[in-house]
Amino acid sequence: MKIGIATDHGGFELKQQILPFLRSLGHEVTDFGAYELDNQDDYPDYVLPLARAVAGGEVDRGVAVCGSGVGASVAANKVPGVRAALINEHFSAHQGVEDDDLNLLCLGGRVTGVMAAKEIVETFLNARFTGAERHVRRLGKVSAQENKN
Repeated sequence: MKIGIATDHGGFELKQQILPFLRSLGHEVTDFGAYELDNQDDYPDYVLPLARAVAGGEVDRGVAVCGSGVGASVAANKVPGVRAALINEHFSAHQGVEDDDLNLLCLGGRVTGVMAAKEIVETFLNARFTGAERHVRRLGKVSAQENKN
């Protein structure tokens, strides 16, 4: 699977752990930055290019990390076609994909431990959208609103 990853300074250390983990699982990974620790950088500068790559099909799924994961989630969801969520536990990591076709996972680098992050990421990547009628119907309503904007 083609995976994109992005972070600002708040998630830089966690990304340094997640990036080789993704590769060890056999994924092709595109790193959208940050490439060095800079306490003055801004998450939208990295998360928005990642989100556009997810929406455009350049990568299959994305992982965005900032300090809390909240800013990354807010920024990513501004890109039409992106369904991003801050995930802190196993159940939502698979349920978000299965029911809501989540395509961009957000993590908090200052609040999520490395082992938990690896479990969440792997669960997110192994999950598949069920395509159940009720989920397709709900996503259609979300897409209709997105298109109005």
